[in-house]
Amino acid sequence: MKGRAVAKKKQPETLGQQIVSLFWALLLVLGIHTFLFKPYVIPSDSMKPGLLIGDFLFVSKYQYGYSKYSIPFAPPLFSGRITGFFSSEPKRGEVVVFTPPHQQDEVWIKRLIGLPGDRIQMKEGVLYINGQACPLTREEDFVDHLKLVGSSRQENRVYSEEGEKVPRYVETLPGDLKHTMLKDDPFGQGRLDNTREFLVPEGHYFMMGDNRDHSGDSRLEETVGFIPAENLVGRAELIFFSTTARWWEVWKWPTAIRYKRLFKLIK
Repeated sequence: MKGRAVAKKKQPETLGQQIVSLFWALLLVLGIHTFLFKPYVIPSDSMKPGLLIGDFLFVSKYQYGYSKYSIPFAPPLFSGRITGFFSSEPKRGEVVVFTPPHQQDEVWIKRLIGLPGDRIQMKEGVLYINGQACPLTREEDFVDHLKLVGSSRQENRVYSEEGEKVPRYVETLPGDLKHTMLKDDPFGQGRLDNTREFLVPEGHYFMMGDNRDHSGDSRLEETVGFIPAENLVGRAELIFFSTTARWWEVWKWPTAIRYKRLFKLIK
């Protein structure tokens, strides 16, 4: 009929248009991953009781500025860190994601204990910072339901309904910074309960796991040691998902999801 608008049939995208759309989508994801937030899943026991195996986190990439380790596969485009308006210096007590110098293909998560210029030492299982012992307050035992058996690449997840009780403490760092930690072995009997005094060099940090007797960290000076500022990836901010099953075991999610841990801020 004359005067009536005729609806135009939408033409399907050509292969070239689909490729361009996919390119921009991938570029957007890469930009978010590089400059804003990176997802990270907890693979080990080393940060219990605060972070559990199967916790999925958001890590803020802008918090400490950017280095080559901020970019996927860490291409050697530049050295050092680029800081901006929103970036700040790492602070003691923060939970930090970083690339260990001795294993460039991995990303670890630990708590920042020592700043440049600090003196760090373990004596009989007690942490000393600049000659002062960090006070420990005993808390109710942590009930550990999920453990890994085997290597990180070929592990078995062993879940126990009753769980295993592990002594839990509140440790107070300088500045009245408090966090919970576990001490499985008797004080003085853990493999890293006694160390020499470490002097943290400029541009480096001293990292430790909260599960003190089950963490490979800066106390292992020959393999891990001090972490260069350049190797920091970001600060852990939020648990957005948590499960006792592997992420791909979707059929187990209804009973495996830890609903109380969803959207929990990391301290």
